[in-house]
Amino acid sequence: MADLELLSRQSATAIGRALARGRATSAELTEYYLSRTSLPEADHVFITLTPDRARREAAAADARLTAGKPASALDGVPMVWKDLVDLEGEVTTAASATRREAPPATRDARIAARLAGAGMVCLGKTNLTEFAYSGIGLNPHFGTPRNPHSPDVPRIPGGSSSGTGVAIAANLAPIGIGTDTGGSVRLPAAFNGLVGYKTSEGRIDKDGVFPLSTTLDTVGPLGRSVEDCILIDAALRGAAVPEARRATPGDRIIFVPETIALNDLDPAVAENFEASLRALERAGARIERGPFQPFADIMHLIADHGTLSSVEAYAIHKDLIDGPDRERVDARVVARIEGGKTMSAHAYHTILTTRARLIAEAHAQIGDRVLAMPTAAMTAPEIAPLEADVTLFNRTNLKALRNTNLGNMLNLCGLALPNGTDGEEMPTSLLLSAVGGADDALLGYGLAAETALAHG
Repeated sequence: MADLELLSRQSATAIGRALARGRATSAELTEYYLSRTSLPEADHVFITLTPDRARREAAAADARLTAGKPASALDGVPMVWKDLVDLEGEVTTAASATRREAPPATRDARIAARLAGAGMVCLGKTNLTEFAYSGIGLNPHFGTPRNPHSPDVPRIPGGSSSGTGVAIAANLAPIGIGTDTGGSVRLPAAFNGLVGYKTSEGRIDKDGVFPLSTTLDTVGPLGRSVEDCILIDAALRGAAVPEARRATPGDRIIFVPETIALNDLDPAVAENFEASLRALERAGARIERGPFQPFADIMHLIADHGTLSSVEAYAIHKDLIDGPDRERVDARVVARIEGGKTMSAHAYHTILTTRARLIAEAHAQIGDRVLAMPTAAMTAPEIAPLEADVTLFNRTNLKALRNTNLGNMLNLCGLALPNGTDGEEMPTSLLLSAVGGADDALLGYGLAAETALAHG
């Protein structure tokens, strides 16, 4: 039988293969992960644990695997959900104190039912920025998960899918599901040294997923490999088999946008980004660089009219923000939501129509190329200064979200890949993006890029 500690650190795909070969059982691996939830590294990571469900699902998976009838390649693999996703019998808190006593969900969200149907084992629901509204990951109600790459000095986990990112990086689960409205899958992946996949708008069903922005919200996985993301993406969509196929680095031109995306980078981020491009070039990729006006136009649109996420968040949370319970909401989140309160109908309409035009222009300019840029301009900063200084928090949050949010506003699918560390061993990340709808091509190219980066 396999060493559970060693097996638990493998990718979800590798774990699925090991379970199918009988090297371990889902039940014993599930118990191993559940036992780790009492360790200090699990502090503030989970909002809800579901041990009874996990044991029941693991036992069912073992029965299928013993019979040689796996439900999928991930049958029996434990996983976690960001606590925006409904699970039957559990409260969906959205990490807000105002929702601690909300009625439990009466059924699984459609995506949760699909992963259960694929045989995956639900360990529980993870922490996040309140209402998923920050790229930093702080939460005053449920606590802030600590980045496991910095055991001595508390550093941010990245948000808003903070608990999911830390759960995987701290070896509390091999894979998990987050949401991405402005970077909330890719940023915790970047800050925790993981792979994070932001799907195209409309690719993954959002039924039963608590919203932030009805336009920009997407659902996507965080894992330890691109293959993990490919397999779980297929399961989330209810696809029998993945459509993504491995490419070679020379199959696509890599375009480096020199507008906005390369500004104000930490030295290690810039150095590791250029090293990644050299590794891809050695593997056969052709690199092009140049201006990319849609990025500048998006920034101007936001500066002139405000953010799409704020006005849609205000529409969702109006009664709370304008009512007596607003004092129970993180003041940093209130401030961001209130940015949408004063937006005029004309400004909202202008954002939507201008965004549609810029999406068309950006997609036409990108074509079948892959965009490459740093996922985040910095590595994970320390928590304490951000909690003490709202101005610093806001400036850092905007900087963290800058590159990823451009992808959301232009409906790009994106893949964050770990590409090194800085001098304090904090991870950096490479973001590869493609036009909306080209997810399978991006994922296939991601397999090749992942190999090229591993070989340097």
